[in-house]
Amino acid sequence: MINYVNFNPKLEKLQEYVSYLKDYQAHTLKELKKDHTLQGAVLHYLQLAIECAFDIGELLISELRLRKPEEAREVINILGENKIIPDDFAKRFAPVAGFRNILVHEYADVDLNKVYNHLQNDLQDFDFYAKCIAKYIKSRNKM
Repeated sequence: MINYVNFNPKLEKLQEYVSYLKDYQAHTLKELKKDHTLQGAVLHYLQLAIECAFDIGELLISELRLRKPEEAREVINILGENKIIPDDFAKRFAPVAGFRNILVHEYADVDLNKVYNHLQNDLQDFDFYAKCIAKYIKSRNKM
């Protein structure tokens, strides 16, 4: 049995961060490039959403005693290999780890065009990920 109490706050935080990001989708790329406060908020919440998604994955991997990931993108791949999330989704979502590294370590060179693309086109991936995790936990707890 998986203790949902460990996951629920993290899943709620992920939804919260994505909700904030969805509010920023109304802005144009031009506005994002011009408004440093908007840039900071979008970059910060994208980073937090990614971190939260990976924390949830690492916690689940630990609880299930699956192989330990050596790098962040492996977290998502391991979840896909173990049918916790669909494998095709895992392959598409895992590269977000590289984007997180850019946000954290290469912050001076962040391409705002790519940030805007993620903001406009990829937020549903976080929603899908959270739904898959919650569904998996519920199914395991019924066993």
